Order: sequence, then structure tokens, then C-alpha cells
Amino acid sequence: MESVLLYVLGILVVVVGLALSIGLHEIGHLLPAKLFGVKVAQYMIGFGPTLWSRTFGETEYGLKAVPMGGYISMAGMYPPAKDGSAPERYSSTGFFQTLVQDARTASAQTVTVGEEERVFYKLAVWKRIVIMLGGPTMNLLIGIVLYAVLLMGFGAQQVSTTVGSVSECVVSQTTSSTTGGDADTCAADAAPAPGAAAGLLPGDKLVTLDGTAITSWNQATDIIRDAAGDDLTMVVERDGKRVTLTSVPLLTERYVYDGNGEVVKDSAGDSVTEKVGFLGIGPAYETVQQPVTAVLPAVGDNIGRVAHMILNLPERLVDVVNAAFGTEARDPNGPISVVGVGRLAGEISSIDTIPVVDKVSGLIGLLASLNIALFVFNLVPLMPLDGGHVAGALWEGIRRFFAKLFGRRDPGPVDIAKLVPLTLVVVVLLGGMSALLIYADLVKPISIL
Repeated sequence: MESVLLYVLGILVVVVGLALSIGLHEIGHLLPAKLFGVKVAQYMIGFGPTLWSRTFGETEYGLKAVPMGGYISMAGMYPPAKDGSAPERYSSTGFFQTLVQDARTASAQTVTVGEEERVFYKLAVWKRIVIMLGGPTMNLLIGIVLYAVLLMGFGAQQVSTTVGSVSECVVSQTTSSTTGGDADTCAADAAPAPGAAAGLLPGDKLVTLDGTAITSWNQATDIIRDAAGDDLTMVVERDGKRVTLTSVPLLTERYVYDGNGEVVKDSAGDSVTEKVGFLGIGPAYETVQQPVTAVLPAVGDNIGRVAHMILNLPERLVDVVNAAFGTEARDPNGPISVVGVGRLAGEISSIDTIPVVDKVSGLIGLLASLNIALFVFNLVPLMPLDGGHVAGALWEGIRRFFAKLFGRRDPGPVDIAKLVPLTLVVVVLLGGMSALLIYADLVKPISIL
């Protein structure tokens, strides 16, 4: 029962955190819009029927039934048609043309008589960009603050100089047989691993290797790899005492990995291997508080991962389809829905084997990553995302700049209402993607267990 309550608590933490993130995102739009004099009729969290609202000044603030986003309603988002008219009936009966005119009509209805200058489309280009970037910037700031709390307050896991696992026997690269964990059974004719034969145990802290003081696991790995076939004297700290051991690293063939942890392939597509010394030991991890200088690089790394995922989204979604409707496993680094995030939060908070502080840091890390994802995704230059409005403003600025440069007539505002059909297509695609990810997260979720 307790684990169920903790699971629900983890989900609630993410739901509340997401709602606050959305609310602050919309405040990032609201504040500069009011600062620049744009009339804002509504500030809403969610979509669909209104559950609660209050009007302060000229703006209605409220909550809606479907907490899957939010919006502010600014007057005059779309400019009128080129001739300045706003006909009640559009001459063409085409579906897309009707969509465009409906968007113009709805935008015109937000303009109050006597306040025609308080519209979004009449603002200077840079002001519109500031308003539209205000939301994503708020998510970025939230992500930075949460990463600062996570890294500087709780710390980050990093490889230590303590032995975490010891292979009992020499096995292939794709299998393992270790002490200190769930050990696989060694084959009857398997040779004992040099580390286990020398008496190394999980929990031993490496002090020196062949007289060299060990300050990092990578340093120890380099020494072991170069010592194949030679006697290697090891001094370890065990239960507060120093113990001297001797071993002979075996010459073994191992895969070569790149900076991303992927196996390097040659021109023929075969995995690249190298012959190195092998003891059969793995490192333990420790949580170490990080300096303030580690925050922005961590945020930048997260931004890069999200951007890479978005750039490869079609391929990633194909993988999700194959996993959801087939036998393939979900990619733990692939796209995930809000439902999947909630499940991960529930798992983090309900695991009995980790301390409370690690559960809290895990939830903070989840919310930090979620805000960074919101930041990057909203910068995609497609309507109705914030990046689409920024792209429209930038295009208008470019047109006006060259018109002024060559002494031409001011071309006026870009008629982004013409992009409403494309916006509808994007909304349908995003809806379909969300439905797919939610289904996948229900039938074959990504799990940390």
C-alpha cells in the first residue's frame, strides 16, 4: 500500500511541476505583452472547458479542463487582408481559404474600438520576438535553476576509484559474471578473471597500481590496459586497512567505443576491436556535489540531446511504432509522452532500495529535463509553436530591411494568417504523435526498474 501511495505521489509531483512550468511559460509571454501595451484578454492554463477563472483588470485568468498546455489571448495576432477590409463572407468556398479568413475574423474580433493600436501585429519586430521567446526562455530559466539545485545541492553520480564489481571468470564482451551482484554462472572450462584470482573484492578502493597513486578510474584503466602479461602490484584500501595484491592482466580483445558510448564501426560496418589488458573489474559510482560551473554545461548537453531527438524525430517515431506494435524494445533515450514521464516519476518515488534523497533528486532531474524539452520544442519554427511566430516576425523584419535598403515601399506585416492551414496540419501531426507516444507508454513503457 505504501509503495502505491509513493507511486501516486511521484505522479502528482510531476503533474504539479508541469502545471507550474506551463504557468510560468505563459507568464513569460504575458509580462512582455503587457509591458509593450498589447491587450491580453485571457491567461489560461489548459484547454477545453473552463474550470475556474477570475478577471483582474482587462485579463481573465483561469484553469481549463485539459492540462496539456496553456495560452494567452492577445489582441490582433493576425493582420487584416492586404486591402484592409475584413469581409464577413469570404468569396472563395475553398476549405483552406475559409480557414484563413476565419482566423482573420477571429483576430479582428479581439480588437476593441478605440484600442486599434494595442494589437500584436503592429508591434515592432523585436518586441514580437521578445514576447514569443518569453515563454521558452522561462522554461530555460526553470531548467537552469533545477539543474543548479540538482548538481550543486544533491550532486551528480560519477565514477569513483572504488571497485564496484569483480568478474569471476573471463567472459565475452557481451556477457558478465560478477561478484557483488546477480552473477551469471561461469562455464565449467572458463578461466578465472585475473582480478578475482588476485583477491580483489567489491568495495576495495584502489590506492596505487605499480606505485602510481590512483586519482581516477580512467587512470587505473589505462595502467591495466598497458600491463597485459606483466605482474601488476595493486594496493587497495579494505575496511580501513591497506592490502597489497598482485595480478597479471590478461591480453583480451575488447570493442572500441566512441565518445557517445557507441561501438565504433569500420568501413565494412564491422565492430572495431582492440587488444588490451584485462582484470575483470568495474567501478562503483559515488554522488559528488558539483560546482556552479557544471550547471550550464549540463543544461547545454540536455539541449543538445533534445535537439538531436527532434532532428531525428521521424526515425525515432518509427522505432516507437515498431516497439508499440511489435516485439522490439523501447529506446530508453527515445521520445516519451507526459504519461510516460508520470510513470517514470511514479517508479522513482516508489523504489524501496534507494534513499529518499535520491528519489527527490530523481524527480528534480525529471522536471529539469522536461523544462529543457519544452524550451527546445517550442523553438521549432512551425506554427502554432512559439518558434513559428518568431520565424514570421524575422521574415517580416528581413523584408522590411531590404525594402528600406533599396528604397522600396514598406511591404507591411507578413500575413501569417495564410499559414493557418499549415498550422492545422502541424496540430494534427502533433496530436497523432502524442496519441502514439501515450499508447506506447501504456503498452510498452520505458522503465528504470
